[in-house]
Amino acid sequence: MSIPALRTLFSRILFTIAVVSVVFQLFTAWVIGQLLLLPVGQRSAADLAALMVQTADNWQQRPAAERERYAGEVWHLHLLHVGPAEQTLPYSTSLLPYVYFLESELQTLSGQTISLRMSQMGEEEWFWADLQMRGEVVRLGFSRGRIGVHPPFALFLVLSVGGVVILGTAVLLARRLSRPLENLAAAAQHIGTGHWPAPLPELGPQELAALARSFNHMGQQVRELLANRTTLLAGISHDLRTPLARIQLALAMLPEHVEPELVQGMQNDLEEMNRLIGQFMEISRGLGEAKLEWVDVREAVRELTDNARRGGAVVTWRDAGPCRIQLHKLALCRIVANLLDNAVRYGAAEPVELAYVWDADGLTLTIMDRGPGIPAEAREAVFRPFYRLEQSRSAQTGGSGLGLAIARQLAEANHWTIELLPRPGGGTIAQVQIPFASRAPA
Repeated sequence: MSIPALRTLFSRILFTIAVVSVVFQLFTAWVIGQLLLLPVGQRSAADLAALMVQTADNWQQRPAAERERYAGEVWHLHLLHVGPAEQTLPYSTSLLPYVYFLESELQTLSGQTISLRMSQMGEEEWFWADLQMRGEVVRLGFSRGRIGVHPPFALFLVLSVGGVVILGTAVLLARRLSRPLENLAAAAQHIGTGHWPAPLPELGPQELAALARSFNHMGQQVRELLANRTTLLAGISHDLRTPLARIQLALAMLPEHVEPELVQGMQNDLEEMNRLIGQFMEISRGLGEAKLEWVDVREAVRELTDNARRGGAVVTWRDAGPCRIQLHKLALCRIVANLLDNAVRYGAAEPVELAYVWDADGLTLTIMDRGPGIPAEAREAVFRPFYRLEQSRSAQTGGSGLGLAIARQLAEANHWTIELLPRPGGGTIAQVQIPFASRAPA
């Protein structure tokens, strides 16, 4: 089960490097602590404990008149304060390992239970140890600065600086590796919508440069292949329409005694062939040369419904008011016309409804029929060229299986979406969603 936040190559590389670096830093800190800091700290605490016990013993053995002079010598030589325990001090709450080591060494050397005490002298913290020497309590003290080490701060500094450096390096390396792949994915997606992006820069490591070079070569080959296909289809269309025109002329010149039904059937076949040729050309051309223009959706819908009505269809539409947006008008008209044609052809002779609504995100057009509907498992398959549902799209209906394929291709080329949904009460809802790239005030 993958973590959603780690689905990208960049995040996975960064996460892997970060985890490895943190584990390595923790291991390094453990090694330094166990093999370096702790032994040094224990040795230093043992030396200080021995000095404190020896100082307390010497101070207690001296006459009272010499104790003050001796205390001065000790302070001058060792920065230790020695004297009688004149007041009660609170126990130390420090978590420094050195304090624990010193208490253990003092207990070992003196045979007493020793707990360091603490006080504040000016802005500096002091630690004190009370030692029983021949019935007298001798207090020895040293400042926090004598220890001179700050393990928590040092550890935090090492881990934080090291973490920032490693994380920054990881981000740089992961970005250098993942960005060319992201550009490659974006270019592939761009080609998938029928557009041609600029060639990818063939820079960076040898493998990525070779990948970009191969992709650029592939894109050029695909472009040439599509251009050749379009030229071939255009030539076939031209070559086919010429003999079709001759056949139509020959049919018009047939004697009057020829059966009208036979002539009409042949004319219908010729019209169907012309329509198929037109659809082939339509699906091969695309809209690469089309330009964006301001379109009043209400006027465009009215024109499309009027055209459908002139062909004998019963189409109603809901006027949702003027909505001017910038888009490819030819693409919109082709898509809606194809969806209307499908809805009329397979709508069981029931009225077809067309509606449009918009909000802050975009425009939604819906074409609704009362036909037999489309099974859920076939709602994507019907967008494939020449796919037909035998139950409702029989040979008698005249469907070629290209209308929805053309509509989907034009929609994807313009970054629109088409969905076929079940209609409550029976039938199908064809829904076209157009995000607002630019919209003018009504």
